[in-house]
Amino acid sequence: MMNGVEAETAVPAAAGAEVRVAPLGAEYAGEAWTVQRAAYVAEAQRYCAQIPPLVETLATVRAELARADGPELVARGAWLGPRLVGSVRGRIDGDRMEVSRFAVAPDVQHRGIGRALLAAVHAAAPPPVRTFWLVAAAGSEDNLRFYAAAGYRVVDHLVDHLGVTLARMERPAR
Repeated sequence: MMNGVEAETAVPAAAGAEVRVAPLGAEYAGEAWTVQRAAYVAEAQRYCAQIPPLVETLATVRAELARADGPELVARGAWLGPRLVGSVRGRIDGDRMEVSRFAVAPDVQHRGIGRALLAAVHAAAPPPVRTFWLVAAAGSEDNLRFYAAAGYRVVDHLVDHLGVTLARMERPAR
C-alpha cells in the first residue's frame, strides 16, 4: 500500500495471460455475484444444499461491496483481461478477519488466481488484524488442501443449519 492507496497486482496465469488483482467495489457487484454463483454451484450439488453464497442476492452483494475498503470489509477482484474471474471478501472484527465468499470462475480454476486473491485479501488487512479465519466444507478435500498450503490449519468442526459439517480454519496474519 502506498500513500493509503493499494496498487493493483498483476500475476501470470496459465497460457501466458495476466491476471490483475485489485480492490473490488459495488460497480462490479453483478459480475462478482455471477462468479460467486458459478463457483459455488458444485459445492451446493455435492451437499444437496442451498448454501449461503448461492442464496445471497445481487442487492446484498452490491450493498456489501459498497462498504468495501472501509473499517469492516475489504474486497478484492481478479480480472483476466476485461473479465472479472474471481473475488474474495474479508470481514474485519477487531483483531480477526473472516475470509469469505472466495470464488474463482470454474473455467479458470487451477491457474493461480485463487492464490493471488487470497494473498491480496491478506495483504489488505489493516494492522490490528492478527488472525485470518474461514470455514470450508469438511468433505471438500481440494479446498482444505488449498487453504492448508496457504498456512491455514483446522481448529474446529461444526455443523451448519443445513447439516453440512464445516471445518473452521485459522492462520496468523503475519
